[in-house]
Amino acid sequence: MKTLIPLTRDLLLIGGGHAHALVLRLWGMDPLPGVRVTVINPGPTAPYSGMLPGHVAGHYTRDELDIDLVRVARFAGARLIDGAADGIDLDAKTVSVPGRDPIPWDVASIDIGIHTEMPDLPGFAEHAIGAKPLDRFAREWRAYRKAANAGEIAKDIVIIGGGIAGVELSMAMAHAVPGACITVLDKADDITGTSAAPRLHRAMSDLGVRFHGGVSVARIEPDRVVLDDGDAILAAFITGAAGARPHPWVAQTALPLETGFIRVRPDLSVEGRDDLFGAGDCVLMTETPRPKAGVFAVRSAPILHQNLRAALSGRRTQPFKPQQKYLKLISLGGKDALAERGGLAVSHPWLWRWKDQIDRKFMAQLTELRPMQPEPPPDLVADGVGDEMADAKPLCAGCGSKVSRRALAGALADLPPAARQDILSDPGDDAAVLATGDARQVLTTDHLRAFTADPTLFARIATIHALGDIWAMGATPQAAVLTAILPRMSEALQTRTLREITQTVAETLAAVGAGLAGGHSMMADELSLGLAVTGLLDSPAIGLDGAEPDDALILTKPLGTGAILASEMACKARGQDVMDMLTTMARPQGDAAAILRGAHAMTDVTGFGLAGHLMNVCQASGTGAQIDLAALPIYSGAEAAVTGGHLSVLHGPNRRSAPVDGADGATGLLLHDPQTAGGLLAAVPATRADALLKDLADAGHPAARIGRIVNDPGLRAG
Repeated sequence: MKTLIPLTRDLLLIGGGHAHALVLRLWGMDPLPGVRVTVINPGPTAPYSGMLPGHVAGHYTRDELDIDLVRVARFAGARLIDGAADGIDLDAKTVSVPGRDPIPWDVASIDIGIHTEMPDLPGFAEHAIGAKPLDRFAREWRAYRKAANAGEIAKDIVIIGGGIAGVELSMAMAHAVPGACITVLDKADDITGTSAAPRLHRAMSDLGVRFHGGVSVARIEPDRVVLDDGDAILAAFITGAAGARPHPWVAQTALPLETGFIRVRPDLSVEGRDDLFGAGDCVLMTETPRPKAGVFAVRSAPILHQNLRAALSGRRTQPFKPQQKYLKLISLGGKDALAERGGLAVSHPWLWRWKDQIDRKFMAQLTELRPMQPEPPPDLVADGVGDEMADAKPLCAGCGSKVSRRALAGALADLPPAARQDILSDPGDDAAVLATGDARQVLTTDHLRAFTADPTLFARIATIHALGDIWAMGATPQAAVLTAILPRMSEALQTRTLREITQTVAETLAAVGAGLAGGHSMMADELSLGLAVTGLLDSPAIGLDGAEPDDALILTKPLGTGAILASEMACKARGQDVMDMLTTMARPQGDAAAILRGAHAMTDVTGFGLAGHLMNVCQASGTGAQIDLAALPIYSGAEAAVTGGHLSVLHGPNRRSAPVDGADGATGLLLHDPQTAGGLLAAVPATRADALLKDLADAGHPAARIGRIVNDPGLRAG
């Protein structure tokens, strides 16, 4: 029997900088058993600074610039929390993130980068943007570049900061916006941080960039930069690239700081702590100080990974020994670059190709990831095992791991009618309807295998998912009982995890007017959650059997959760698509159900896919349906997932049990994709459809009219 290693320690990576991204990759290759890893980052991606000038110049797309933290976290078996840390309690050993309970840690590391905002410069916050953080800067620059090249805005650009970063950006901008008037301002008389200033001046001059040194900026106005001497420089785009500034929240902590940066020892541990580490631009290596350059973050990653493992397992740490000299490869706007090391400098187009190769190689190691494969079955197995494992796919999570529609129907077919008169529904309905005196109560249950390593997010979506049957029947949520199955872990982690889950479930229920009434917990191989939910009816329940010919079909959420989750398990999904989908999955649908209260028939789309659940409605109503494939709302990334062969293990059984005539291509495949926390599917009078869609849109639901009910049985595309 395979031994299950209990989880006993929480490792928290605060920030998704270069060092932490590489640590996650190394962790996925060699995890430390017993450790649960969490990374906190504001967004699913972290831009790679080495490719920023190339992105500004137009040589790289945004996707090529971004480190996909969702993908890297999946490879590492880590959870990714989408949020920005804004505080750390060193005594309680917790980190605060807006909108969440404090996140505990046993060992932590900080790699949050820096910013180049200038909060003390009048007008900067209103009329300019720092070159770091890169995410917002890249977005604003793309919008400006498009408008400037279309002649919709002036081509006047000012960069405050004449170091290498500012100079490199100026030449990239000149390449991207031909004919632009670009000025670089700096307090120093000349370009700082390099011995290659004369070469850089010539390269800037060739591109029409002006360097204006020995000046100070007094303020920034909507269309100009005003200097201390009163001179003004016209500017439609203003950015700050002058120096590195620590994030303000760090100053409010008890961390040891110097000029705002976190002091770390040679082994990258924070001074005075053996359980807290730091890397990247946000730290100051007190014994071996170095410039703020990405090369040091990248080189420190293996040592940081080794020392985090040591701190978590009671072993000795090792020092990081940064090199004294390092090669600077400076982009010159076009596909040309300058190399400078130890006072020697040379420029040539082949240097840009070399830099491009280095940057792409760095990104490839964080992109071309293969998750751990399941162990092959033994040589001798029972008959039928080979057929069942023909696809050799890991079991999907969420609704993708549910039994097939045919298997469930076969199991329910021979059930006798309920012996009690107060049970008003049949076993095949979405939920049970019970009579208690004059009141009618709806009762349902659902259980999901975890599809995200984040217990808070999983608990929220699992609760919304379980409430789907209550809303589909037109009931108001009342109460829930929770079953929480945790992976084997220490008592301390049991407490932390159960607190996250129960508080999230309680808050999610309270937001829709229901309450958590109790529950049950146990440990097994993996995290899974189940809820038994009740609701109250103040009007007749909406069932599956009321659909009428010519009714319009309305769907309130996009399709594709099963395919995207399968793709994400294979480390192939785009992180932004995954995060956007999870956000929509976590959105309650009580208001949508209230808008659709007058539907002839309604269900929620879950494990059997849209076609399977629509088939249930048609069979119960004695009708058929015509589906408009072009009208289907689809999650971004879902079509790419199914085209790439990332189908849920339940997809095949779904397709066999509810075939759709004429449904081809990626959209046709998505008709059978098992959904988790899927949309409500309602058959409504055609005359009311447009008004209902408007009301749903006003309430924030991306609903669509996807077809109609017809007389002939079966499903067809048309």
